Amino acid sequence: MSKVSSVIVPYATYLRVYEPLAAFPEPERDHWARYARRPDRPSCQDELRRSLADLLPTPPIPVPVQESGDAFVLDVDGVVCVCPWRTRLRGWQALVGLTEELPPPVLDAALPPVVRQQASRDYERWLARNPDARPWIRTATWQVPLNWFVLVSDEEREYAKGTGDPGAAGAEPPVLRYRTPMVQARRRVARGLRALKDAIEEGPLIDGLVDVGRWLEEFHPRSLVELDYGGLVHVLPAGELEDDHSAADVAEGIDALRRGDGAAAGEAYGRLVERWRSVRDRRSAN
Repeated sequence: MSKVSSVIVPYATYLRVYEPLAAFPEPERDHWARYARRPDRPSCQDELRRSLADLLPTPPIPVPVQESGDAFVLDVDGVVCVCPWRTRLRGWQALVGLTEELPPPVLDAALPPVVRQQASRDYERWLARNPDARPWIRTATWQVPLNWFVLVSDEEREYAKGTGDPGAAGAEPPVLRYRTPMVQARRRVARGLRALKDAIEEGPLIDGLVDVGRWLEEFHPRSLVELDYGGLVHVLPAGELEDDHSAADVAEGIDALRRGDGAAAGEAYGRLVERWRSVRDRRSAN
């Protein structure tokens, strides 16, 4: 049970990179090695709750004053791999995109202009000192971007229904995620881009895939890539989760484009549109 709150925070999905300890310079490597031995590491729900809690004071705190020292940890075939939260950096980056997500009156009410301006100045100064900084985690709300599914395969899909009532003591939440080696993810990006560019030349899927491919190149080649439905599993019915094979649909669509089979590509795309339309409908209802 979380020390922050037992309330489930839905909606957010994640693309994470776990790097082996050898990828980190000292003294950061030593910090993560000690951190990985902790028995009480926080969860992704804890991370999201902390971020939301910062928005409650007046004025709100859009970006943490100090960078997080937390991370997600995996043991990959005996090798400890770490995905730092980097909450402060991700907060700054999220602020940049807020103007496209929210109408100005809503944005001003949630985060007054003076607060955003100060955060922007802080980010510019920090970025001048850290020009090569990049996050280990990408976040989306109420969706999984289609270009993320290109990185994984249906065979890597992990689904568990969960047990007990959500939020109840001892309850296990549902899980839907994919994990793949970095070399496989990069290979799929390259193959997907070739097929898409040959078939449609340009479009948002290509742009998104180029962007995520460049991001993956920043990490150690023996990293692990994880696509996690995160809190979205709490608002989707179990039947929809169990039947969700979006990675297979994306792979089928790209393969159809590679073969020049437009009809099959259209059918795969249609399944994706229908599935994710129901998710967007729930977003509108909330």
